[in-house]
Amino acid sequence: MVDKQANKSVTVKTSKVNKEPLSGADLDQQVQQQMALKQKLFDFVLEAEDEVAIALEAFSAQQLSRWAKPSLSGISRTDLAVDMFLTEGQVADQSVIDLFIQSDRELSAASQNWLKQWKKGFSGLFAVCSAKPERYVLMNWLTEKLYSVTPNQFQAPTVLSRLSPGEIVIARLLPVTDRAWTFSGPLTLLGKLGEPKLAVAIGNFKQWFPQYLYGDAPELKEAAWDSVKQQHEDFVAFFGAEKLTMPGRELNQKLKVYQEQATESQFAQAGLDSSKSLQTLAEDSGLSAEEIEEAMTALGEESKVAKRLLESGRSLKMVMPKVDLPDELRHAESVTVFAHPRWGQTFLTDYSRLKELLARSGAAGEQAEAEETAKLDRLVIKHLENEQAIAPVWYHLAKEHGKPLEASLRRILGNPDFDIEQDLDGAIARYGKLLTPQIPESASVPLHLHNLFQSALQTVSKSTAKKKAKKKSGFGA
Repeated sequence: MVDKQANKSVTVKTSKVNKEPLSGADLDQQVQQQMALKQKLFDFVLEAEDEVAIALEAFSAQQLSRWAKPSLSGISRTDLAVDMFLTEGQVADQSVIDLFIQSDRELSAASQNWLKQWKKGFSGLFAVCSAKPERYVLMNWLTEKLYSVTPNQFQAPTVLSRLSPGEIVIARLLPVTDRAWTFSGPLTLLGKLGEPKLAVAIGNFKQWFPQYLYGDAPELKEAAWDSVKQQHEDFVAFFGAEKLTMPGRELNQKLKVYQEQATESQFAQAGLDSSKSLQTLAEDSGLSAEEIEEAMTALGEESKVAKRLLESGRSLKMVMPKVDLPDELRHAESVTVFAHPRWGQTFLTDYSRLKELLARSGAAGEQAEAEETAKLDRLVIKHLENEQAIAPVWYHLAKEHGKPLEASLRRILGNPDFDIEQDLDGAIARYGKLLTPQIPESASVPLHLHNLFQSALQTVSKSTAKKKAKKKSGFGA
């Protein structure tokens, strides 16, 4: 249901959590012991040299780049990166935890088990459901899963005191037992957010921590990946190719037709006739007028909208949302689309120009060549800095224009020994490119998130409409 006030905080669930297998005192003692072990792991990493130090620096640089825009603020980002490296870091083909276990032959079996289970730690965007002395119940907003969390000596009491019911917090959790968790690293407290701000927070979290998206809910992650694969199949079936280039306005029109056909297919699979009105569909399903009225009343504030749609006689096709590319793409002379079954769709406005310069590289006279080289390098840098130029784009360029691209990257990176077959991944990773796909924005989302985003949009729309009405009613209107 839509909030009646824009600043109204979101209600969180308070479902029961399984009881802890350890008593309160025993659990507290085990948390203390595990945190002492974690301190030893921390010292091992900070004192290490050579490969571990290099891996830590690379890992931290990648995380800090990801957290720069939008800015993850209110905490020490360096401390968070190091904390993540302790349990997620890799050195060559081994985990940091495994290296630590190998380095300390005196570790007990229990300590080794604790270390190994920490690999299940993760970051999440949580709502505080309850805050009792020394115990918190948190709900992961992205999956609706609940966690019983015991704090430890590394959290400041002043920060913990702010974890009251309704507070939204970004936190890393480490498993203490199968059912008990503790905090790891710094906490980011976002306050008691209304739906619009919570929707923004979820969007930011997905950008900052894409590797944790649905990480504690394999069934949701699988459904998201399945939707990306289906979108790819639909795209290729409609356009006939995984890569295409055309003017922005033409692409915008074709995408509208593509989206309409894809939606029609979804309706058909659900057994719905999009040419029928909502009223007819409701009646065909056997619902009486009284039942329809009762359902609309349950919608509360949204019942007026639902009633207008039901009584308008408009078909499902007429009420489908419009699909429009952003102005930058819609007005571009040329837009190239890459469709991938794992990476989703990506849009580039200068890709054709880049391919043209790569193809012409080395074919001009000396003076013209210098000018062409400068243009090429500027465009390569632009694509390195462009988030849309994902790893598959670079692999495609390397396959078709390997030598001129290699020469350009040698100049840009100041590395005359750069080898595109061996060093390309490292080069694009330096510019924040992911080397493995994360669930793209186009993927389907769980119903509770869809409902939240829709409700947040309606709240913002109402607020905007009120401001416009107030402005028009002022002096001189």
